Amino acid sequence: MSETDLQGETINETRLDEDDRLRPDFVREVLARVEEGDEGGARDLVGPLHPADIADLFELTPEDRRGDLAIALGDIVDGDVLSEMNDHVREGLIDALEPHQVADIASELDTDDAVAIIEDMDTDDQAAVLRALDPDDRAAIEAALSYSEESAGRLMQRELIAVPEHITVGQTVDYLRDNPELTTDFWEIFVVDPQHRPIGTVQLSWLLRTPREIAISDVMKREQTLIPVDMDQEEVALRFQKYALISAAVIDDGGRLVGMITVDDMVHVIQQEAGEDILRLSGAGDGDINQPILLTIRTRLIWLVVNLGTAMLASSVVGMFQGEIGKFALLAVLMPIVSGMGGNAGTQTLAVVVRALATNQLTSSNTIRMIFREFRIALANGIVLGTLIGVGTGLIFANPALGMVIAAAMVINNIIAGLAGILVPLALERAEVDPAVSSAVFVTMMTDVMGFFSFLGLASIVGLSG
Repeated sequence: MSETDLQGETINETRLDEDDRLRPDFVREVLARVEEGDEGGARDLVGPLHPADIADLFELTPEDRRGDLAIALGDIVDGDVLSEMNDHVREGLIDALEPHQVADIASELDTDDAVAIIEDMDTDDQAAVLRALDPDDRAAIEAALSYSEESAGRLMQRELIAVPEHITVGQTVDYLRDNPELTTDFWEIFVVDPQHRPIGTVQLSWLLRTPREIAISDVMKREQTLIPVDMDQEEVALRFQKYALISAAVIDDGGRLVGMITVDDMVHVIQQEAGEDILRLSGAGDGDINQPILLTIRTRLIWLVVNLGTAMLASSVVGMFQGEIGKFALLAVLMPIVSGMGGNAGTQTLAVVVRALATNQLTSSNTIRMIFREFRIALANGIVLGTLIGVGTGLIFANPALGMVIAAAMVINNIIAGLAGILVPLALERAEVDPAVSSAVFVTMMTDVMGFFSFLGLASIVGLSG
Protein backbone atom coordinates (compact mmCIF):
# COMPACT_ATOMS: atom_id res chain seq x y z
CA MET A 1 0.00 0.00 0.00
CA SER A 2 1.38 3.43 -0.97
CA GLU A 3 2.09 6.26 1.47
CA THR A 4 -0.73 8.29 -0.12
CA ASP A 5 -3.22 5.48 0.52
CA LEU A 6 -2.09 5.23 4.14
CA GLN A 7 -2.51 8.98 4.59
CA GLY A 8 -6.00 8.77 3.08
CA GLU A 9 -6.99 6.00 5.47
CA THR A 10 -5.64 8.00 8.43
CA ILE A 11 -7.68 11.03 7.35
CA ASN A 12 -10.84 8.95 7.13
CA GLU A 13 -10.24 7.35 10.52
CA THR A 14 -9.72 10.67 12.32
CA ARG A 15 -12.33 12.76 10.52
CA LEU A 16 -15.08 10.38 9.33
CA ASP A 17 -17.02 7.64 11.08
CA GLU A 18 -17.90 4.23 9.65
CA ASP A 19 -20.81 5.78 7.72
CA ASP A 20 -18.56 8.42 6.09
CA ARG A 21 -20.05 11.18 8.23
CA LEU A 22 -17.90 13.82 9.94
CA ARG A 23 -17.15 12.89 13.53
CA PRO A 24 -18.66 15.25 16.15
CA ASP A 25 -15.29 15.60 17.88
CA PHE A 26 -13.67 16.60 14.59
CA VAL A 27 -16.30 19.28 13.97
CA ARG A 28 -15.82 20.60 17.51
CA GLU A 29 -12.03 20.68 17.06
CA VAL A 30 -12.25 22.66 13.81
CA LEU A 31 -14.64 25.20 15.35
CA ALA A 32 -12.43 25.48 18.43
CA ARG A 33 -9.43 26.29 16.23
CA VAL A 34 -11.46 28.97 14.45
CA GLU A 35 -12.62 30.47 17.74
CA GLU A 36 -9.03 30.56 19.04
CA GLY A 37 -7.90 32.38 15.90
CA ASP A 38 -5.81 29.41 14.74
CA GLU A 39 -6.81 29.67 11.07
CA GLY A 40 -3.78 27.70 9.90
CA GLY A 41 -4.69 24.82 12.19
CA ALA A 42 -8.29 24.85 10.95
CA ARG A 43 -7.11 24.76 7.33
CA ASP A 44 -4.73 21.88 8.09
CA LEU A 45 -7.63 19.88 9.51
CA VAL A 46 -10.13 20.64 6.77
CA GLY A 47 -7.85 20.85 3.72
CA PRO A 48 -7.55 17.08 3.05
CA LEU A 49 -11.34 16.59 3.07
CA HIS A 50 -13.42 16.02 -0.07
CA PRO A 51 -15.47 19.08 -1.15
CA ALA A 52 -18.68 17.23 -0.20
CA ASP A 53 -17.36 16.66 3.33
CA ILE A 54 -16.35 20.32 3.64
CA ALA A 55 -19.90 21.25 2.59
CA ASP A 56 -21.19 18.91 5.31
CA LEU A 57 -18.94 20.68 7.83
CA PHE A 58 -20.70 23.97 7.10
CA GLU A 59 -24.12 22.37 7.42
CA LEU A 60 -23.14 20.94 10.82
CA THR A 61 -21.85 24.33 11.99
CA PRO A 62 -24.29 26.68 13.80
CA GLU A 63 -25.57 29.39 11.48
CA ASP A 64 -23.98 32.26 13.42
CA ARG A 65 -20.51 30.67 13.16
CA ARG A 66 -20.47 29.77 9.46
CA GLY A 67 -19.15 33.17 8.39
CA ASP A 68 -16.13 32.90 10.73
CA LEU A 69 -15.48 29.37 9.47
CA ALA A 70 -15.54 30.53 5.84
CA ILE A 71 -13.11 33.36 6.59
CA ALA A 72 -10.76 30.98 8.41
CA LEU A 73 -10.74 28.40 5.61
CA GLY A 74 -10.19 31.03 2.91
CA ASP A 75 -9.71 29.64 -0.60
CA ILE A 76 -10.49 26.09 0.59
CA VAL A 77 -14.13 27.15 0.25
CA ASP A 78 -14.07 27.10 -3.54
CA GLY A 79 -16.66 26.48 -6.23
CA ASP A 80 -16.57 22.72 -5.79
CA VAL A 81 -17.44 23.09 -2.11
CA LEU A 82 -20.24 25.58 -2.74
CA SER A 83 -21.78 23.42 -5.46
CA GLU A 84 -22.02 20.53 -2.95
CA MET A 85 -23.57 22.69 -0.25
CA ASN A 86 -27.19 22.76 0.91
CA ASP A 87 -29.10 25.56 -0.84
CA HIS A 88 -29.98 27.47 2.33
CA VAL A 89 -26.46 27.23 3.73
CA ARG A 90 -24.91 28.30 0.43
CA GLU A 91 -27.24 31.29 0.13
CA GLY A 92 -26.14 32.51 3.55
CA LEU A 93 -22.45 32.27 2.64
CA ILE A 94 -22.92 33.86 -0.78
CA ASP A 95 -24.64 36.84 0.84
CA ALA A 96 -21.51 37.39 2.93
CA LEU A 97 -19.17 37.44 -0.11
CA GLU A 98 -18.33 40.33 -2.39
CA PRO A 99 -19.58 40.14 -6.02
CA HIS A 100 -16.06 39.73 -7.39
CA GLN A 101 -15.46 36.80 -5.01
CA VAL A 102 -18.62 35.06 -6.20
CA ALA A 103 -17.60 35.76 -9.80
CA ASP A 104 -14.17 34.19 -9.22
CA ILE A 105 -15.81 31.08 -7.78
CA ALA A 106 -18.41 30.85 -10.57
CA SER A 107 -15.76 31.15 -13.27
CA GLU A 108 -14.12 27.94 -11.99
CA LEU A 109 -17.30 25.90 -12.40
CA ASP A 110 -19.28 24.35 -15.22
CA THR A 111 -22.28 26.39 -16.29
CA ASP A 112 -24.83 24.31 -14.40
CA ASP A 113 -22.95 24.58 -11.09
CA ALA A 114 -22.31 28.30 -11.58
CA VAL A 115 -26.01 28.89 -12.24
CA ALA A 116 -26.92 26.97 -9.07
CA ILE A 117 -24.81 29.43 -7.08
CA ILE A 118 -26.02 32.61 -8.78
CA GLU A 119 -29.71 31.92 -9.47
CA ASP A 120 -30.97 32.47 -5.91
CA MET A 121 -29.16 35.77 -5.35
CA ASP A 122 -31.00 39.09 -5.16
CA THR A 123 -31.40 40.82 -8.52
CA ASP A 124 -28.90 43.57 -7.72
CA ASP A 125 -26.27 41.17 -6.35
CA GLN A 126 -26.81 38.86 -9.30
CA ALA A 127 -26.26 41.72 -11.74
CA ALA A 128 -23.07 42.74 -9.90
CA VAL A 129 -21.69 39.19 -10.09
CA LEU A 130 -22.52 38.92 -13.79
CA ARG A 131 -20.71 42.21 -14.49
CA ALA A 132 -17.62 40.85 -12.76
CA LEU A 133 -17.50 37.72 -14.95
CA ASP A 134 -15.60 37.29 -18.20
CA PRO A 135 -17.81 38.04 -21.24
CA ASP A 136 -17.96 34.39 -22.34
CA ASP A 137 -18.87 33.12 -18.86
CA ARG A 138 -21.41 35.90 -18.41
CA ALA A 139 -23.09 35.13 -21.74
CA ALA A 140 -23.37 31.43 -20.90
CA ILE A 141 -24.79 32.04 -17.43
CA GLU A 142 -27.21 34.73 -18.60
CA ALA A 143 -28.47 32.36 -21.29
CA ALA A 144 -29.05 29.64 -18.70
CA LEU A 145 -30.81 32.06 -16.34
CA SER A 146 -33.18 33.02 -19.15
CA TYR A 147 -34.77 29.57 -18.92
CA SER A 148 -37.42 28.79 -16.32
CA GLU A 149 -36.45 27.26 -13.00
CA GLU A 150 -36.29 23.45 -12.83
CA SER A 151 -36.02 23.21 -16.61
CA ALA A 152 -33.39 21.43 -18.69
CA GLY A 153 -31.99 24.84 -19.69
CA ARG A 154 -31.15 25.58 -16.06
CA LEU A 155 -29.65 22.13 -15.49
CA MET A 156 -27.55 21.83 -18.61
CA GLN A 157 -23.88 22.67 -18.92
CA ARG A 158 -22.64 24.28 -22.10
CA GLU A 159 -19.18 22.74 -21.81
CA LEU A 160 -19.27 19.73 -24.15
CA ILE A 161 -17.45 18.15 -27.09
CA ALA A 162 -19.11 18.35 -30.52
CA VAL A 163 -17.51 17.38 -33.84
CA PRO A 164 -18.74 17.28 -37.46
CA GLU A 165 -19.60 13.94 -39.00
CA HIS A 166 -17.12 14.14 -41.90
CA ILE A 167 -13.92 13.90 -39.82
CA THR A 168 -12.11 10.71 -38.87
CA VAL A 169 -11.43 9.09 -35.51
CA GLY A 170 -7.80 10.19 -35.70
CA GLN A 171 -8.74 13.80 -36.39
CA THR A 172 -11.12 13.71 -33.45
CA VAL A 173 -8.42 12.42 -31.11
CA ASP A 174 -5.99 15.07 -32.36
CA TYR A 175 -8.63 17.76 -31.81
CA LEU A 176 -9.11 16.64 -28.21
CA ARG A 177 -5.36 16.59 -27.56
CA ASP A 178 -4.56 19.91 -29.24
CA ASN A 179 -7.23 21.99 -27.49
CA PRO A 180 -6.50 22.08 -23.75
CA GLU A 181 -9.31 24.58 -23.17
CA LEU A 182 -11.93 21.92 -23.92
CA THR A 183 -13.90 20.50 -21.02
CA THR A 184 -12.30 17.52 -19.31
CA ASP A 185 -15.47 15.99 -17.86
CA PHE A 186 -17.34 14.11 -20.58
CA TRP A 187 -18.31 10.53 -21.40
CA GLU A 188 -19.34 10.84 -25.00
CA ILE A 189 -18.80 13.09 -28.00
CA PHE A 190 -21.73 14.61 -29.85
CA VAL A 191 -21.72 14.48 -33.64
CA VAL A 192 -23.46 17.41 -35.33
CA ASP A 193 -24.54 18.36 -38.85
CA PRO A 194 -23.68 21.72 -40.50
CA GLN A 195 -26.65 23.36 -38.71
CA HIS A 196 -25.22 22.16 -35.36
CA ARG A 197 -28.05 19.68 -34.85
CA PRO A 198 -27.01 16.48 -33.04
CA ILE A 199 -27.15 13.42 -35.29
CA GLY A 200 -25.31 10.89 -33.16
CA THR A 201 -22.93 10.18 -30.29
CA VAL A 202 -19.58 8.44 -29.90
CA GLN A 203 -18.59 6.90 -26.58
CA LEU A 204 -15.00 7.42 -25.50
CA SER A 205 -14.46 3.67 -25.31
CA TRP A 206 -15.46 3.34 -28.98
CA LEU A 207 -13.18 6.22 -29.95
CA LEU A 208 -10.13 4.72 -28.24
CA ARG A 209 -10.66 1.24 -29.71
CA THR A 210 -11.29 2.31 -33.33
CA PRO A 211 -8.53 2.75 -35.98
CA ARG A 212 -7.66 6.36 -36.77
CA GLU A 213 -8.73 6.24 -40.41
CA ILE A 214 -12.35 5.26 -39.71
CA ALA A 215 -14.88 8.07 -40.22
CA ILE A 216 -16.74 9.30 -37.13
CA SER A 217 -20.02 8.83 -39.02
CA ASP A 218 -19.24 5.10 -39.29
CA VAL A 219 -18.64 4.57 -35.59
CA MET A 220 -21.26 6.88 -34.07
CA LYS A 221 -24.55 5.69 -32.60
CA ARG A 222 -27.40 7.43 -34.37
CA GLU A 223 -30.12 6.58 -31.84
CA GLN A 224 -30.04 9.09 -29.00
CA THR A 225 -32.33 10.67 -26.44
CA LEU A 226 -32.62 14.42 -27.03
CA ILE A 227 -33.79 16.72 -24.25
CA PRO A 228 -35.78 19.87 -25.20
CA VAL A 229 -34.35 22.90 -23.44
CA ASP A 230 -37.68 23.73 -21.77
CA MET A 231 -38.41 20.22 -20.45
CA ASP A 232 -39.12 20.02 -16.71
CA GLN A 233 -36.30 18.52 -14.66
CA GLU A 234 -38.55 15.77 -13.30
CA GLU A 235 -39.31 14.59 -16.85
CA VAL A 236 -35.59 14.75 -17.68
CA ALA A 237 -34.84 12.56 -14.67
CA LEU A 238 -37.44 10.05 -15.80
CA ARG A 239 -35.80 9.80 -19.22
CA PHE A 240 -32.38 9.24 -17.66
CA GLN A 241 -33.86 6.53 -15.47
CA LYS A 242 -35.87 4.87 -18.23
CA TYR A 243 -33.11 4.79 -20.84
CA ALA A 244 -30.13 4.36 -18.45
CA LEU A 245 -28.42 7.49 -19.76
CA ILE A 246 -25.03 8.80 -18.68
CA SER A 247 -25.37 12.07 -20.56
CA ALA A 248 -27.82 13.53 -23.05
CA ALA A 249 -27.86 16.37 -25.56
CA VAL A 250 -30.06 19.40 -24.90
CA ILE A 251 -31.57 21.04 -27.97
CA ASP A 252 -33.33 24.36 -28.58
CA ASP A 253 -36.58 24.93 -30.49
CA GLY A 254 -34.69 24.64 -33.78
CA GLY A 255 -33.17 21.29 -32.84
CA ARG A 256 -29.66 22.76 -32.42
CA LEU A 257 -27.29 21.46 -29.74
CA VAL A 258 -27.07 23.99 -26.90
CA GLY A 259 -25.78 21.91 -23.99
CA MET A 260 -25.71 18.56 -22.23
CA ILE A 261 -27.01 17.11 -19.00
CA THR A 262 -25.07 14.46 -17.08
CA VAL A 263 -26.22 11.73 -14.75
CA ASP A 264 -24.59 13.28 -11.67
CA ASP A 265 -27.01 16.20 -11.97
CA MET A 266 -29.91 13.77 -12.33
CA VAL A 267 -29.03 11.95 -9.11
CA HIS A 268 -29.56 15.23 -7.23
CA VAL A 269 -32.81 15.91 -9.10
CA ILE A 270 -34.23 12.43 -8.42
CA GLN A 271 -33.37 12.73 -4.72
CA GLN A 272 -34.80 16.24 -4.57
CA GLU A 273 -38.06 15.40 -6.36
CA ALA A 274 -38.65 12.23 -4.33
CA GLY A 275 -38.02 14.08 -1.08
CA GLU A 276 -40.30 16.95 -2.09
CA ASP A 277 -43.21 14.61 -2.86
CA ILE A 278 -42.91 12.82 0.47
CA LEU A 279 -42.73 16.05 2.45
CA ARG A 280 -45.53 17.71 0.52
CA LEU A 281 -47.83 14.80 1.33
CA SER A 282 -47.41 15.72 4.99
CA GLY A 283 -47.66 19.47 4.39
CA ALA A 284 -44.14 20.00 5.77
CA GLY A 285 -42.93 22.13 2.83
CA ASP A 286 -39.30 21.61 1.84
CA GLY A 287 -38.60 19.90 5.16
CA ASP A 288 -35.01 21.19 5.10
CA ILE A 289 -33.47 21.45 8.57
CA ASN A 290 -31.37 24.37 7.30
CA GLN A 291 -34.42 26.32 6.13
CA PRO A 292 -35.02 29.61 8.02
CA ILE A 293 -37.28 28.92 10.99
CA LEU A 294 -39.85 31.62 10.14
CA LEU A 295 -40.28 30.21 6.64
CA THR A 296 -40.69 26.71 8.08
CA ILE A 297 -43.33 27.91 10.57
CA ARG A 298 -45.27 29.70 7.83
CA THR A 299 -45.18 26.71 5.47
CA ARG A 300 -46.35 24.22 8.08
CA LEU A 301 -48.89 26.54 9.63
CA ILE A 302 -50.73 27.08 6.34
CA TRP A 303 -51.53 23.38 6.03
CA LEU A 304 -52.24 23.00 9.74
CA VAL A 305 -54.87 25.74 9.43
CA VAL A 306 -56.37 23.95 6.43
CA ASN A 307 -56.41 20.72 8.43
CA LEU A 308 -58.11 22.56 11.27
CA GLY A 309 -60.90 23.55 8.90
CA THR A 310 -61.39 19.99 7.66
CA ALA A 311 -61.36 18.70 11.26
CA MET A 312 -64.13 21.14 12.12
CA LEU A 313 -66.12 19.87 9.15
CA ALA A 314 -65.73 16.30 10.40
CA SER A 315 -66.75 17.34 13.92
CA SER A 316 -69.88 18.98 12.52
CA VAL A 317 -70.90 15.59 11.16
CA VAL A 318 -70.49 14.13 14.64
CA GLY A 319 -72.62 16.98 15.99
CA MET A 320 -75.48 15.89 13.73
CA PHE A 321 -75.72 12.66 15.74
CA GLN A 322 -75.47 14.00 19.29
CA GLY A 323 -78.76 12.37 20.20
CA GLU A 324 -77.64 8.91 19.08
CA ILE A 325 -74.31 9.28 20.88
CA GLY A 326 -76.14 10.43 24.02
CA LYS A 327 -78.34 7.34 23.92
CA PHE A 328 -75.44 4.95 23.29
CA ALA A 329 -72.05 6.18 24.56
CA LEU A 330 -70.16 3.28 22.94
CA LEU A 331 -70.60 5.01 19.59
CA ALA A 332 -68.21 7.76 20.73
CA VAL A 333 -65.66 5.12 21.73
CA LEU A 334 -65.76 3.19 18.45
CA MET A 335 -66.25 5.87 15.80
CA PRO A 336 -62.55 6.99 15.75
CA ILE A 337 -61.61 3.46 14.72
CA VAL A 338 -63.66 3.70 11.53
CA SER A 339 -62.32 7.11 10.53
CA GLY A 340 -58.75 6.29 11.55
CA MET A 341 -58.60 3.05 9.58
CA GLY A 342 -60.12 4.82 6.59
CA GLY A 343 -57.48 7.54 6.83
CA ASN A 344 -54.69 4.97 6.89
CA ALA A 345 -56.13 3.13 3.89
CA GLY A 346 -56.52 6.39 1.96
CA THR A 347 -52.94 7.41 2.73
CA GLN A 348 -51.66 4.06 1.43
CA THR A 349 -53.50 4.46 -1.85
CA LEU A 350 -52.54 8.11 -2.12
CA ALA A 351 -48.82 7.39 -1.69
CA VAL A 352 -48.91 4.74 -4.42
CA VAL A 353 -50.85 6.95 -6.82
CA VAL A 354 -48.71 10.07 -6.32
CA ARG A 355 -45.58 8.01 -6.94
CA ALA A 356 -47.14 6.43 -10.04
CA LEU A 357 -48.02 9.87 -11.39
CA ALA A 358 -44.54 11.20 -10.66
CA THR A 359 -42.84 8.29 -12.45
CA ASN A 360 -45.31 8.21 -15.38
CA GLN A 361 -46.52 4.73 -14.43
CA LEU A 362 -50.08 6.07 -14.20
CA THR A 363 -51.21 7.67 -17.46
CA SER A 364 -54.45 8.19 -19.36
CA SER A 365 -53.91 4.76 -20.94
CA ASN A 366 -54.32 2.82 -17.70
CA THR A 367 -56.32 5.20 -15.47
CA ILE A 368 -59.61 3.26 -15.64
CA ARG A 369 -57.84 -0.02 -14.95
CA MET A 370 -56.08 1.53 -11.94
CA ILE A 371 -59.36 2.89 -10.53
CA PHE A 372 -60.99 -0.55 -10.67
CA ARG A 373 -57.83 -2.11 -9.24
CA GLU A 374 -57.86 0.20 -6.22
CA PHE A 375 -61.62 -0.36 -5.81
CA ARG A 376 -61.09 -4.12 -5.61
CA ILE A 377 -58.23 -3.70 -3.14
CA ALA A 378 -60.29 -1.34 -0.98
CA LEU A 379 -63.28 -3.68 -1.03
CA ALA A 380 -61.18 -6.71 -0.06
CA ASN A 381 -59.42 -4.82 2.74
CA GLY A 382 -62.72 -3.41 3.94
CA ILE A 383 -64.36 -6.83 4.12
CA VAL A 384 -61.44 -8.34 6.05
CA LEU A 385 -61.14 -5.41 8.48
CA GLY A 386 -64.92 -5.12 8.82
CA THR A 387 -65.23 -8.78 9.64
CA LEU A 388 -62.48 -8.58 12.27
CA ILE A 389 -63.79 -5.45 13.98
CA GLY A 390 -67.41 -6.57 13.65
CA VAL A 391 -66.88 -9.96 15.23
CA GLY A 392 -64.65 -8.51 17.94
CA THR A 393 -67.08 -5.71 18.80
CA GLY A 394 -70.07 -8.04 18.83
CA LEU A 395 -68.35 -10.47 21.20
CA ILE A 396 -66.72 -7.92 23.52
CA PHE A 397 -69.85 -5.80 24.00
CA ALA A 398 -72.34 -8.68 23.56
CA ASN A 399 -74.14 -6.63 20.91
CA PRO A 400 -74.36 -8.30 17.46
CA ALA A 401 -76.18 -5.29 15.99
CA LEU A 402 -73.33 -2.98 17.00
CA GLY A 403 -70.84 -5.40 15.44
CA MET A 404 -72.77 -5.42 12.16
CA VAL A 405 -72.98 -1.62 12.09
CA ILE A 406 -69.24 -1.06 12.60
CA ALA A 407 -68.42 -3.83 10.11
CA ALA A 408 -70.59 -2.23 7.42
CA ALA A 409 -69.17 1.23 8.19
CA MET A 410 -65.64 -0.13 7.90
CA VAL A 411 -66.36 -1.58 4.44
CA ILE A 412 -68.00 1.64 3.26
CA ASN A 413 -65.19 3.88 4.52
CA ASN A 414 -62.45 1.68 3.08
CA ILE A 415 -64.10 1.88 -0.34
CA ILE A 416 -64.37 5.67 0.04
CA ALA A 417 -60.71 5.81 1.10
CA GLY A 418 -59.52 3.74 -1.87
CA LEU A 419 -61.49 5.75 -4.41
CA ALA A 420 -60.52 9.09 -2.85
CA GLY A 421 -56.88 8.02 -2.75
CA ILE A 422 -56.81 7.68 -6.52
CA LEU A 423 -59.51 10.08 -7.75
CA VAL A 424 -58.35 13.12 -5.75
CA PRO A 425 -54.75 13.16 -7.07
CA LEU A 426 -56.00 12.38 -10.59
CA ALA A 427 -58.40 15.32 -10.43
CA LEU A 428 -55.69 17.64 -9.12
CA GLU A 429 -53.29 16.45 -11.81
CA ARG A 430 -55.94 17.17 -14.45
CA ALA A 431 -56.38 20.65 -12.95
CA GLU A 432 -52.59 21.16 -13.16
CA VAL A 433 -52.23 21.31 -9.38
CA ASP A 434 -49.42 19.32 -7.78
CA PRO A 435 -51.22 16.29 -6.24
CA ALA A 436 -48.41 15.80 -3.73
CA VAL A 437 -49.19 19.16 -2.14
CA SER A 438 -52.97 19.11 -1.79
CA SER A 439 -54.19 15.52 -1.97
CA ALA A 440 -53.64 14.44 1.64
CA VAL A 441 -55.91 17.16 3.05
CA PHE A 442 -58.84 16.25 0.82
CA VAL A 443 -58.43 12.49 1.22
CA THR A 444 -58.26 12.77 5.03
CA MET A 445 -61.32 15.03 5.06
CA MET A 446 -63.33 12.54 3.01
CA THR A 447 -62.38 9.52 5.13
CA ASP A 448 -63.11 11.38 8.39
CA VAL A 449 -66.44 12.75 7.22
CA MET A 450 -67.61 9.53 5.61
CA GLY A 451 -66.26 7.40 8.46
CA PHE A 452 -68.26 9.30 11.05
CA PHE A 453 -71.30 9.65 8.79
CA SER A 454 -71.46 5.99 7.78
CA PHE A 455 -70.98 4.64 11.32
CA LEU A 456 -73.28 7.07 13.12
CA GLY A 457 -75.81 7.08 10.30
CA LEU A 458 -76.09 3.28 10.27
CA ALA A 459 -76.31 3.27 14.07
CA SER A 460 -79.19 5.75 13.83
CA ILE A 461 -80.99 3.68 11.19
CA VAL A 462 -80.62 0.48 13.20
CA GLY A 463 -81.71 2.31 16.34
CA LEU A 464 -78.83 1.33 18.62
CA SER A 465 -79.21 2.41 22.23
CA GLY A 466 -77.57 1.62 25.52
